[in-house]
Amino acid sequence: MKKYSVGLTTGVFDLFHVGHLNILKNAKSQCDILIVGVSTDEFVQAYKNKTPVIPFADRKAIVEALQYVDLVVPQTSHESKLNMIDNHNIDVMFHGSDWKGSPTFNKLEAEFKRRAVEIVYFDYTAGVSSTKLVETIQQETILVAGA
Repeated sequence: MKKYSVGLTTGVFDLFHVGHLNILKNAKSQCDILIVGVSTDEFVQAYKNKTPVIPFADRKAIVEALQYVDLVVPQTSHESKLNMIDNHNIDVMFHGSDWKGSPTFNKLEAEFKRRAVEIVYFDYTAGVSSTKLVETIQQETILVAGA
């Protein structure tokens, strides 16, 4: 038996990369059941002011196919994490350390504590992000177009 029964992590999971894999693998190593909230396109547009490259249905299918994931649910807002916790008996929330101390997570952590849900932050995978991948692709496209 693992340290936790039911864990939750959430993310956009756009342009799936090793950082995404690391958080899912690490989370699953600590819980029996891992539930993943995949952010909807509308939610990403609302809080990041950009549309994911990969549409929600495809990102959801990619995450569902991974051996570390037991259930995928849509994440429609930061507050929807609380509904996921209430609806699935979650006892731990896993997240990347890049969110630690942010106003959003400070507010959510108070609600996690009230619900007796622990939060475990994993170190951010340095040098890898969907944003950096998009920037690299754009730079390569400019170089090729200018050649």
